[in-house]
Amino acid sequence: MKPEEEMVLKVTKEIVIKYIEIGRLPLTGFNEAFKAVYSTVQETVKAPSSPK
Repeated sequence: MKPEEEMVLKVTKEIVIKYIEIGRLPLTGFNEAFKAVYSTVQETVKAPSSPK
């Protein structure tokens, strides 16, 4: 697994777990939420950075 892929998985896990801990996401919604958050994080990481 590439470091970038590992980072995306770790960030996604942390976000989803935090939402479960604060009660904003029931365990029954984990699968759908994980996929949505993973896609968003992956798109953000792979997006080209804009020059400053």
